[in-house]
Amino acid sequence: MTRTDPRMHLAVHLPSHLPWADGRPATAGRGPLDFASLERLARTAERGLFDFLVVDPYTDADTCPGPDIAPRPYEPYAAPEPTAVLSALAAVTDRIGLVAGAAPGAHEPFELARSLATLDHLSGGRAAWHLVAPGSADDGHTAEFVGTARELWDSWTPDGRPRTFARQGRHFAVSGEFTVPRTPQGRPVVIHPLDPDDAAGREFAVATADVLCPAHRTPKDGRERYADVKRRSTAHGRAPDDLLVMARAFCVLAATDAEARARAVAADVHDRAGPPAFVGAPRTVAAALAEQVAHGTADGFVLVPAHPIDLLDTLESFVDEVVPLLQEQGAFRTEYAGRTLRDHLGLPEPAWRG
Repeated sequence: MTRTDPRMHLAVHLPSHLPWADGRPATAGRGPLDFASLERLARTAERGLFDFLVVDPYTDADTCPGPDIAPRPYEPYAAPEPTAVLSALAAVTDRIGLVAGAAPGAHEPFELARSLATLDHLSGGRAAWHLVAPGSADDGHTAEFVGTARELWDSWTPDGRPRTFARQGRHFAVSGEFTVPRTPQGRPVVIHPLDPDDAAGREFAVATADVLCPAHRTPKDGRERYADVKRRSTAHGRAPDDLLVMARAFCVLAATDAEARARAVAADVHDRAGPPAFVGAPRTVAAALAEQVAHGTADGFVLVPAHPIDLLDTLESFVDEVVPLLQEQGAFRTEYAGRTLRDHLGLPEPAWRG
């Protein structure tokens, strides 16, 4: 399956734990919640015209389904609350999407829907929910959670009038009045990790998510899954372009391909379970990314650091050296087309379901 539009979407995944975010030890006086480091990360991604950045939780109940990047024993780390971090970053960024990870098993629908709707207002329509650890779709818990959240977001009319809300389900009973008006982009974007081994979960994800973030092991695997997702979306009455596939991927950059391969070996990137790796000099990585998008492996990629402490250096190198090459090829945007996350992703505003 070859895509007619070669322009890719790009995002970055901030680690669910944050070791000394700017690479400095604790004695330098800058800890893992140093806001200057987080602001620099967000501004760098926005300078690179990325669609969004993801901040996931890191607790026993909220576990990220991404790669194995748990902190090493000697590293101090912190696990901040995602919407709090992103609300602060909303004040120092203008366009980049702000994605908060949250597991349905660790929240109540009203509370999470309110947090995400608030973030969407504060950011001018840039909020999204990364549905981490969704669990099995067979028990209906996650589906009911997502449905309840969406009904809460739709409980205010587009012209700004609240309506009484009442829902009695198998897992949740919610009644009263939602406290946040309909958001600037209609509803926050919903992003699903897509477990390839969960058939029921895949059907649910295709029916309800706006963006899917699988971890393709090979390009062939990615193309097959991409075609399957687009086919299923049509069966659910959705246009194929209304559901994006942004695969998670490691990125290891260096001045030469040989140096990048050596760094990848040192980081054990190829031996880890999870996403594939783009390894090489900037021109090599840019060509590989563009080729996979053009040949229907994905609509874009969510970059994951080989190790959290490398994130800022890798992101800055990617933005300064890879993004310009992609733009020269016509494979990536040269400016943001709009202000909301749905604008960046090319997704229509969801119809109000009154």
